[in-house]
Amino acid sequence: MSQIKHHLNDSLLMAYSAGTLPEAFNLIVATHISMCDDCRARMHSFDAVGGAMLDNGDTVQMHDDSLDATLKLISTGPKDQIRMAPKVSECSVLPQPLQDYVGGGLDDVRWRSVGMGVKQAILRTSKQATVRLLYIPAGSAMPDHGHNGTELTLVLQGAFQDESDRFGVGDIEIADQDMEHTPVAVGDQACICLAATDARLRFNGLVPRIAQPFLRI
Repeated sequence: MSQIKHHLNDSLLMAYSAGTLPEAFNLIVATHISMCDDCRARMHSFDAVGGAMLDNGDTVQMHDDSLDATLKLISTGPKDQIRMAPKVSECSVLPQPLQDYVGGGLDDVRWRSVGMGVKQAILRTSKQATVRLLYIPAGSAMPDHGHNGTELTLVLQGAFQDESDRFGVGDIEIADQDMEHTPVAVGDQACICLAATDARLRFNGLVPRIAQPFLRI
């Protein structure tokens, strides 16, 4: 997708390569990488650096049952400690890593209305961060808000615009505690996004603050 203008930064790619991101952020990164040749190539370069460091490290004596113990930990451990392998996306609104979480395509998403035509579907991940699909009708705006942590937003269909720039399909916006914005779906299509947060948003309006416990965002 050569039209992608907004990419993952090196910090996120290195953390993904090292397997230290929360599961919700892992899903965002894996989905973006499946859409973006540039970030996928950069991620592979970080993997190569990590592999070289392991090759040059000191060796230690391992127990005879080390392999069996490691495989058991992988099979029984939390999903957020296992990095998802990126897959090249097919022509679909939901790339393959995301389809695995939804259990199919767009028709299988269990949307819940949050008012004004906006819908969301919270995906089940570890408790370190949350991730949701958002459906925002063309011309509709999300409430004005800031951030208590990091928010990653990946566009899957349509586009949105805020005070910083315009974000189209494949673009990812990285918002931190210094950013306040009001995303608006632009163009003729509804905007469908995948958004992950590791802390509650700071809504500026009274109504969104009242609804926040029910929206779980």
